[in-house]
Amino acid sequence: MTLQAILAGHAFTRGLGPDQLAELAAMACKVTFEEDQLILEDRGKSQWFYLVIAGSVTVELRTASYAVSVEAVGPGQAFGWSALLEDHDSLFGVRAREHTVALRLDGASLKALCHKDPTLGTELLSRVLQLVAGRVRATEVRFAEMCGVRA
Repeated sequence: MTLQAILAGHAFTRGLGPDQLAELAAMACKVTFEEDQLILEDRGKSQWFYLVIAGSVTVELRTASYAVSVEAVGPGQAFGWSALLEDHDSLFGVRAREHTVALRLDGASLKALCHKDPTLGTELLSRVLQLVAGRVRATEVRFAEMCGVRA
């Protein structure tokens, strides 16, 4: 299966036009991660945006004393949205829960493509905002659970 076909079927990019998918496919590469592999370190510079194809990762908040899994991210979902922001450290760490396959896109190239194609940029911005809102909600629910409050 080609990268463009994978993108056409991925929930995050589904519905984009063939030319837009071709542009994304040109900057994408397939990557794999093994169970417990650290993919993205919290408070680190995020360079990559990922679309999960198979397997799953956990988005986590980490301190010196503990780590809290905020949300599991699986096929059809995405992570690494901070790679699309200028000079913004990642807020979450991401670790593979199992053998995981994803498409990796360079954040700077993706951002440049969004400026070049404002229609695509607007659509991707909307999708990324949904991703961010979901992550905030998952964090809220997880902390409510830790405090014994039903969210």
